[in-house]
Amino acid sequence: FDLAGKEMVDYIADYLENIRERRVFPDVSPGYMRQLLPESAPVEGEPWPKIFGDVERVVMPGVTHWQSPHMHGYFPALNSMPSLLGDMLADAINCLGFTWASSPACTELEIVVMNWLGKMIGLPDDFLHLSSNSKGGGVLQTTSSEATLVCLLAGRTRAIQRFHEHNPGYQDAEINARLVAYCSDQAHSSVEKAALIGLVRMRYIEADEQLAMRGKLLREAIEDDIKQGLVPFWVCATLGSTGSCSFDNLDEVGIVCREYNLWLHVDAAYAGSAFICPEFRTWLRGVERVDSLAFNPSKWLMVHFDATAMWVKDSTAVHRTFNVEPLYLQHENSGVAVDFMHWQIPLSRRFRALKVWFVLRSFGIKGLQRHIREGVRLAQKFEALVLADHRFELPAKRHLGLVVFRIRGDNEITERLLKRLNYRGNQHCVPSSLKGQYVIRFTITSTHTTLDDIVKDWMEIKQVASLVLDEMNITISNRVYLKDTKEKSEAFGSSLLLSNSPLSPKVVNGSFAAIFDADEFLAKTYAGIRIAHQESPSTRRRVRGILMSGKQFSLDSHMDVAVVRTTLDDGGGHSGPNTAVSATGGGGGGGGGGGQASIREDVDNEESATEETELLLLQLSRRRRSSSHNNSSPQSQSSTHSHHHQNSSSNLSHTPTRHFRPIALYTAHSQSQSQSHSHSQSPCSVTHCDVYHGKRFLEPVSSLIDNSSFTSSIHRLPTPLATPTEDFDWPARTFNQLLLERYAQSSSHSPSADGEGSSSTDSSSLSLARVITATPSILSSLNELASPLLGSFASPSQPLQSALGDSDSDATICSAASSLESL
Repeated sequence: FDLAGKEMVDYIADYLENIRERRVFPDVSPGYMRQLLPESAPVEGEPWPKIFGDVERVVMPGVTHWQSPHMHGYFPALNSMPSLLGDMLADAINCLGFTWASSPACTELEIVVMNWLGKMIGLPDDFLHLSSNSKGGGVLQTTSSEATLVCLLAGRTRAIQRFHEHNPGYQDAEINARLVAYCSDQAHSSVEKAALIGLVRMRYIEADEQLAMRGKLLREAIEDDIKQGLVPFWVCATLGSTGSCSFDNLDEVGIVCREYNLWLHVDAAYAGSAFICPEFRTWLRGVERVDSLAFNPSKWLMVHFDATAMWVKDSTAVHRTFNVEPLYLQHENSGVAVDFMHWQIPLSRRFRALKVWFVLRSFGIKGLQRHIREGVRLAQKFEALVLADHRFELPAKRHLGLVVFRIRGDNEITERLLKRLNYRGNQHCVPSSLKGQYVIRFTITSTHTTLDDIVKDWMEIKQVASLVLDEMNITISNRVYLKDTKEKSEAFGSSLLLSNSPLSPKVVNGSFAAIFDADEFLAKTYAGIRIAHQESPSTRRRVRGILMSGKQFSLDSHMDVAVVRTTLDDGGGHSGPNTAVSATGGGGGGGGGGGQASIREDVDNEESATEETELLLLQLSRRRRSSSHNNSSPQSQSSTHSHHHQNSSSNLSHTPTRHFRPIALYTAHSQSQSQSHSHSQSPCSVTHCDVYHGKRFLEPVSSLIDNSSFTSSIHRLPTPLATPTEDFDWPARTFNQLLLERYAQSSSHSPSADGEGSSSTDSSSLSLARVITATPSILSSLNELASPLLGSFASPSQPLQSALGDSDSDATICSAASSLESL
């Protein structure tokens, strides 16, 4: 035995280590083994080496290798070294633990293990063996199918007893004929089989769009059966269906069952193992209303088959159902100790708790959690690969480690794809049917599976799909179908009307199956992203396109604003006397200072933004030329202004437009101070500025500004895609326009230092020209006008300076501004 045992252990270790090299699905036909073995058993015994040699010759060619990393059919059926060793010892002991006296260790260890598992998945104490007087408890069954049958029969016994209490005189068979049970149409076939064995009616509740059974339809079915004289008694809620791993709404179903006093059983055969991770326990909400629950550690907890954990809240109903106790099975502790023969259909039972105990101690809760999460992570990777190919679709949402997918089009295409994949034998999947759609189930089933295995399998799926589509002469285009457009764009109806309007610029091709305004959809998506509440500055830094140093600038501004771009020279921090103001993004940030931020928007908008800026600057140059000729005093001053204008125009023609979100507004400068520095510094040199983070007022950033090197450039942003709210009818006049128009109105009523107080037909252009010239009288009132205007956008009831601690949420900021027209 020592030699043969060691030889078998070595073979098992080699098999599992090199299982990746084996063909997953066997290439054999029914009856292949009869040709390899004799028709009758040998009369004389054969030596072990000969028997052991026939394993590879006879058995392995017909094995479907469930531990292969390319096995994706059904659900996992895992094993592990501790589990195998535990069963080796249990098989050597080979006790039959039907009563406590038949093997006390078998019963006692099972009680401990079931309490451990119940606490791991977060079950209430009502389901645990806490004392000898506890009504609830757990037991290890063979399969979930047996657990479902046991619980249905126990529920039937309780229902018949209660019916007798209120309606005496009926026979059990008469009551049983009126009993009706309920489950989702996505429930496992074992639920239907249990109803057949129990001779009760089964009513299937139609699942919703998420393939979940809901309380409303269940209540309607129960009330309808009661009106027909039937007796509802039992409901099975599925957590992790076989077809798509969908989850019934346990909370709603539990409320209905409590209302009508029905037995509620939970079948969580696959997903129950995932409940050891707290993040997956949301599907268990409402478990306090459950009467029984079962899941398979033999699926996902690396305990090999068979092992199903089942808990009941009140075991007396189970005892009454299976209580057959002949004299030879009675012992002196009967009635005090737990006898698991009363918790199951068969009498004898294996020592299953030993392998479960070995696994829990070897891996621990954290080790098992890592294993579950890795399976979910790999399923997420496969889901992303499927979504990246427009030929495929996901008919149901991915949950845990199961992904269901299909090729767009008729069911025949997907069916042919699956048959071709299984015929090749490199991977194995099985089909399912969801709302009449033929789908392929792809499950992460092996502890040996890696991301490379997932990618390899997906590449083969794509290759075979291409072959199938070519053979069937089918081309799948990448387009949006009519049924999906409303989900992608709530404004699809209005887009359709506009498309059919003779005044619409859209061209409608009648051959298209769907009419979809991509620009409108992108604008709404962009708005949703921009309006999203972002609390963490670290999250903002990770957004693509943001360059940061020093201050943390906000991404919350959606408005058309006048923006000051701070520029620090690369040298010692001094700006030359010929530094000109660039309106389209000249001068990058340099050296030491900080306080520079830029957000690069879509490059498609740059061309239109540049044209708009050039038109604006053309008007600006004309006004400046007119002003220069009318107000020139010495010749040198005129030439200086002309020189600055040429430099500015040169920068504008060669510098691409950039979008900058931070808003910097000049503080007041005295006229004498500006005149004294007009020839030594650039026209827009300032010593202090107030910075607005989007629509919030922040503290001055004078610590970031070097008086001798700080210059600024004002940019006019094109109207962004997003607006301050999700309402796309937001008025076109934005913050920048309102601010400059207010200044134009105020300046038209007051004398100007340069004599430019006349009104203009284009107040925005004129005001922008005045800001760029940096006239002291213009700058003196800019902050005064900006403060109440920003207060209208933020909170009219609070001073602007107090908004520093407020929320960055655009919804909060814009809630007080119902209409810009009132401003």
